[in-house]
Amino acid sequence: MWYKNKGLWATAIVVLILVLDQVLKIWIKTHLALYEDIRITDWFILRFVENDGIAMGMEIMNKLFITIFRIIASGAVIYYLCQLVRRNYSTGYILCVALVLAGAIGNCIDCIAYGAVFNESTPTQVATLFAPEGGYSSWLNGKVVDMFYFPLIEWRGYVFFRYIFNLADAAISVGIVAIVIFYRDTLAQSFEKEIPDATTE
Repeated sequence: MWYKNKGLWATAIVVLILVLDQVLKIWIKTHLALYEDIRITDWFILRFVENDGIAMGMEIMNKLFITIFRIIASGAVIYYLCQLVRRNYSTGYILCVALVLAGAIGNCIDCIAYGAVFNESTPTQVATLFAPEGGYSSWLNGKVVDMFYFPLIEWRGYVFFRYIFNLADAAISVGIVAIVIFYRDTLAQSFEKEIPDATTE
């Protein structure tokens, strides 16, 4: 039956996260100026920033190299996920890997396309999709859009959890944390030289 098809569940998770991630990013980029806030509560703020590097905004490598690395990594996770489905690994583990894949592809799209399809976002200018003057950069040199900001505790200038992230980042983090907590043995088994077929649900 379709509801027992692990490949369909994995595909559905990836597509759902990608659609939500991109819709939110496009809305943020076309409605907010750079660093502009929408305050939902005191501890939940939408703050538009752009990340030109890798995790947590670290800029330690060339942008083009980062984008190519993201593409290769996403391809590797796609291959790995297909192998898990083919060998009938547990649905939970497959869905965790699907979350990681969805997040990786979501940020990859930003890096590949956003520089070419959006004009520049600045503190005084809201970006336009397919602006007449063209994009702010070239293909493969786009910046990742981030917006979720949770300043849970602010004390004497110190902010607990000051990082700003997006839905793709959250999907990657949830997938990895769930794997570490619940599927460490499955992860190790999946990388053995001779990967056995799994029968767990």
